[in-house]
Amino acid sequence: MTFTAQAAARLAIACPSRIEHFPVALFSIVMGLAGLALAWLKLYHLGGAPVLIGSALRVLASTLFVFLAAMYLVKLVRHPQAVRADWMHPIKLNFFPAISIGLILLAVSWARELPVFAAWIWGLGAALHLAFTLAAMSSWIHHPRYRLEHANPAWFIPVVGNILVPIAGTGFAPADLSWFFFSIGVVFWLVLMTIVLHRLFFNEPLPERLTPTLFILIAPPAAGFLAWVALVDQIDAFARVLYFTALFLTLLLASNALRFLRLPFAIPAWAYSFPLAAMTLAALEMGARTGSGLHHGLGLILLALLTMVVVLLALKTLGAARKGRICVPE
Repeated sequence: MTFTAQAAARLAIACPSRIEHFPVALFSIVMGLAGLALAWLKLYHLGGAPVLIGSALRVLASTLFVFLAAMYLVKLVRHPQAVRADWMHPIKLNFFPAISIGLILLAVSWARELPVFAAWIWGLGAALHLAFTLAAMSSWIHHPRYRLEHANPAWFIPVVGNILVPIAGTGFAPADLSWFFFSIGVVFWLVLMTIVLHRLFFNEPLPERLTPTLFILIAPPAAGFLAWVALVDQIDAFARVLYFTALFLTLLLASNALRFLRLPFAIPAWAYSFPLAAMTLAALEMGARTGSGLHHGLGLILLALLTMVVVLLALKTLGAARKGRICVPE
């Protein structure tokens, strides 16, 4: 994981003269690292891993979030027109909520050890994400610049990200608040899934740079499973529907692995990480709740894969930072 820390240091050195082009999509790195931390912490709580790995990843993800937030704040102060351009962009708009999702995931990771701190950042993340959801949906409804070819799985981030709030929210706030966020996420997941699949089936393929975002298809049902179990505290029929839908999508994308391996690296490739983390956590949770060795074993396999993917992405990010390929005009 030192590779990602080195990548962050490289970014700090490389970007000051090009801060205008600092990409908001970098916050997806925090999502991936926080997801990996949660997966290792979950395995620790199940008695299958030392606490040091998850704890170190949690600290790294938290530190990286602070660094990226500071960098983007500098961009906002120095180049507000560039931030506005990001917000008005039909693709980049959808990565702003990665900021609030990062906060929510960090809150989940710190919930046991620092519950008061976690509750505060969870509340901030939930409120900020709701604001992003309202702004993004208002933009979709009232601005004529969107076309069907703009639709891609990253559209799930602003709205379906609400489904993550109950994972920790059940311990921080009245249950109805968690049900509020869950309802938004699960209903609009189905709506946006229809739109995105229509675009994928009947239009040109996604640009290479955005092709990794197909992995985001896994996140809503996998995270939805985790949120539903947190809300109802049992594995019922709906939980199984969510879990096996996520598993099917994971198998579908795995069957196309060669297509993804041929793609050149770009920052959106971090879209591989959090959905895999969500599926890993779902498999470990299913195994723990049902006592199934099959699901637990799947979770262990996915955790190994997730760890390798994050290390590889960290190496690629470090290399891109070293070569000056980050913070450049797109």
